[in-house]
Amino acid sequence: MKKFTYISGIIAVVLLIGLNASIYTVDQTQYAIVVQLGKPVRVVLDPGMHIKTPFVQQVTYFDNRLLEYDASPAEILTKDKKNLVVDNYSKWKIVEPLKFYKTVKNEAGAQARLDDIIYSQLRVELGRHTLNEIVSEARDAIMKSVTLQSNTTSRDYGIEVIDVRIKRADLPPENERHVFERMRAERERQAKKYRSEGKEESLKVHAIADKERTIILAEAYKEAEQTKGDGDARSIKIYAKAYQQDPAFYSFIRSLEAYKKSIKKDTIMVLSSETGFLKYLKEIK
Repeated sequence: MKKFTYISGIIAVVLLIGLNASIYTVDQTQYAIVVQLGKPVRVVLDPGMHIKTPFVQQVTYFDNRLLEYDASPAEILTKDKKNLVVDNYSKWKIVEPLKFYKTVKNEAGAQARLDDIIYSQLRVELGRHTLNEIVSEARDAIMKSVTLQSNTTSRDYGIEVIDVRIKRADLPPENERHVFERMRAERERQAKKYRSEGKEESLKVHAIADKERTIILAEAYKEAEQTKGDGDARSIKIYAKAYQQDPAFYSFIRSLEAYKKSIKKDTIMVLSSETGFLKYLKEIK
């Protein structure tokens, strides 16, 4: 009896192990391929519990979600013969698990294959455009073309390429120095141009100011001379009117003014007594 119980226990354990080895679970984020002696025998796309032959068949799982591959930076030659270090990434997914397993085996193999495919397409597409086009207006169109061509090629491996993008596009260090020197020379040329234009404008402003100053001074001098002439004319007219009223008195006043200006203290003058200048002095008694 004990022997029977012992054998029954062993059989139960073996059956339990066999049952456990024959059941496998597929998550909703996975595909599964049942492999027997290294060859795929069944593809499981539906999530849930499934049965396989224990100890003979093994299950390989693949992720059915959107995956991302970040490629290493690589040098690419543009249409205008500029070396460009491109750092790109791609989003992809497994759409045909059986073909994927037969061609690349796993995600590491898929990423290696994608690296070759995408780099090849980038090299071809970027080689058709100049540096300015790549870093500015044409980038979206370039990426769409690269994505389309990469997806067409990767379909042979059960892969769908959803999107390819450039994270960075830099010049090699030696080219960066060359571009920097060229940019600095261009900025210096622009600065000299602006300084020259500023100096020219300054000379124009000074010339206009000097011209206006000369005109203003000439007009002021003209007006001053006219005013002075008008004043002198009025003065002469007043004097003449006054002289006409009493010429003798005017002659007397003018003689006194002449005496005052010419005869100073300790002044010695030798004049003839008949000189008209002494007319009023001779009349003094």
